[in-house]
Amino acid sequence: MRQLDTGKRYAIRFVCGRRTKWVVVAVWLVVLVLAAPLGSKLSDAQDNDAQSWLPGSAESTQVLSLSEKFRPEQAPAVVVYARPGGLTPADRQRIVGDAAELRTLHDHGIRGAAVQGPVYDRAAAPRAAEIYVPITMGPTGWKRVAPAVDSVRDVVGTGSQGLAVHITGPGGIAADSSKAFAGIDSTLLFAAMAVVIVMLLLTYRSPTLLFVPLIGVVVALFTAQALIYLLARHAGLTVNGQSAGILTVLVFGAGTDYALLLVARYREELRRHEDRHEAMELAMNRAGPAVLASGATVVLSMLVLLVAEMNSTRGLGPVAAIGVSVALAAMLTLFPALLLLFGRWIFWPAVPHFGSADPSGHGLWARMGRNFARRPRLVWAVTAGVLAVLSLGLFQLRADGISNADSFTDRPDSIVGQQVSARYFPAGSGDPMVIVSDRDRAKEVGRTVATDPGVVAASVGVPAGTAPEYDGKVLLEATTRAPADSAAAKATVERVREAVHAVPGAQARVGGGTAALLDMENAQAHDNYVVIPVVLAVVLLVLSVLLRALVAPLLLVATVMLSLASALGLSALAFRHVFDYAGEDVAFPLFVFVFLVALGIDYNIFLTTRIREEAAREGTRPAVVTGLATTGAVITSAGLVLAGTFAALGTLPVVGFAEIGFAVAVGVLLDTFVVRSVLVTSLFLDVGRKVWWPNRLSHQDGTAPPDERSPDPATDRSSG
Repeated sequence: MRQLDTGKRYAIRFVCGRRTKWVVVAVWLVVLVLAAPLGSKLSDAQDNDAQSWLPGSAESTQVLSLSEKFRPEQAPAVVVYARPGGLTPADRQRIVGDAAELRTLHDHGIRGAAVQGPVYDRAAAPRAAEIYVPITMGPTGWKRVAPAVDSVRDVVGTGSQGLAVHITGPGGIAADSSKAFAGIDSTLLFAAMAVVIVMLLLTYRSPTLLFVPLIGVVVALFTAQALIYLLARHAGLTVNGQSAGILTVLVFGAGTDYALLLVARYREELRRHEDRHEAMELAMNRAGPAVLASGATVVLSMLVLLVAEMNSTRGLGPVAAIGVSVALAAMLTLFPALLLLFGRWIFWPAVPHFGSADPSGHGLWARMGRNFARRPRLVWAVTAGVLAVLSLGLFQLRADGISNADSFTDRPDSIVGQQVSARYFPAGSGDPMVIVSDRDRAKEVGRTVATDPGVVAASVGVPAGTAPEYDGKVLLEATTRAPADSAAAKATVERVREAVHAVPGAQARVGGGTAALLDMENAQAHDNYVVIPVVLAVVLLVLSVLLRALVAPLLLVATVMLSLASALGLSALAFRHVFDYAGEDVAFPLFVFVFLVALGIDYNIFLTTRIREEAAREGTRPAVVTGLATTGAVITSAGLVLAGTFAALGTLPVVGFAEIGFAVAVGVLLDTFVVRSVLVTSLFLDVGRKVWWPNRLSHQDGTAPPDERSPDPATDRSSG
């Protein structure tokens, strides 16, 4: 332990040294020069193909892999023409002409010879027609779909004189999704940066100081992106649009929080010490362990995602862990070194001069703490009751998946086209079910599939352009009567799977878009039950080691869970009655839980470590008031920054991101203003010194033995 303490002190003194601080800044400058070009390439390393999202062992993933043996992976675009009063001769002539021109296309994965149609609806006077345009995936995967759909659009146009023309199907929806995520890195970067600038101005009231943490988080983001790019290119790390977007938010939110927590303690020490290097060394020695523990909690919680079945969720774990680790390293080295380079003037106009009074002892948070101390049990009971009432909104939560039509905050053309197509054609025609069967049993499997009431019997067969067989197996397709992303279509897939699995010797497996959605939802439900308990165990372990107690960590985890429940309940009410969202993704509770518990516990760590430090000198109950008074303002500012950065996810026109951003922002605000400042404080006041059980502080209020007692910051220089 003494060797560990010596190593910690040496590292702190190196960062805070009069000469070595220049070395720290120089090293990070070199890192930035090397990392920036690599970090800018992260979008090129993203893998947004279906297999990067699907659970690896799922039946739909197996079928997707097998189907590539029969034909290249495809994302068919479906051109839909419709005139409610019936297609005119001019309409039909135009449609035939468009089909002929589409057959001449040979770019972005479109093979004109594979274009099928037009196919008309079965009405006596046709009112709609469809042209099927397969888009073949290549080395660039889904990145070529949007350009391919643009090429189709150039041919078919947008409709005129009462004839509606839409491009839908998997290709059309993928193209609109790609456009929704276009510029996600820059959009989130500038949105998060704007939030951080505004919050830092409000917190520091200094136009100069805000640039120091901003420099730190930007350097951390570029460095993290570079590391992740190298791992994606050379170590098989899976990165997609989701994890890349969340990375930006995490680095900005967590990095700025760590900066706020450190600078608050540095400002305190500047009032007590004339030498700024000595003040920073003491600030790092006192606040550094809490910041390190906070970062470690987030990193370990993110790494727990590696046990998830969903490839996309499992890939997010190391991406987020790398981002937070780099942000933590930058804020514990580059940030304090930069502050020391600039000196006290960086706080202008509110410069903390040596010997000036600390305003925290007489501010709002100090008064709140003294008021809570009068009747703490009543305060925490009422607060917990209010949060419990908000938690009742959980009954409004519909985290069972959302359809394509409900996944955008607006209505892109592909969604309109999907709804138009469903009026005139079997709703699942653009995204068929895919069945792989043993060749000798293929006919029996086909008959079995055709007998299901949810399948269009006439649609069952070998798709055009497909190899007749591969390794003794045959590929079949079938169209569902219900939309491919509907609950009815998923139920059809479940029935068909059960039926074809029962065909002796067929070794049949069912995949396709609907089956993939079903497998994803099942895997996400599994991940909810597995990941959440493990993250709770990790958080409890970190808190127990940090506080060297059991009662306090259990209380903190309980308050965080109550905060989570109330945040989810309040969010569900907002989604139903304010934003009018149709539902939530199955993974929504898991993501909100991981981010809220891992990040929200930061503030409790900073508060309780300060209480523990003061408790060794003045006793637990007075220490609670002191801890709240000294950390209240900075933790509130940190919470506002983190909530604002997650709210930036709402700038994306995707319901899933908007819901996660809103719920995490609400949860952070509840945790900051209610749970940490009121509930935790009043609980600690009520329980008193027993909160530290079985630590010796639970028996010796204010008279801890020397190895447990925090030194007086005004007199002890050696601890720095």
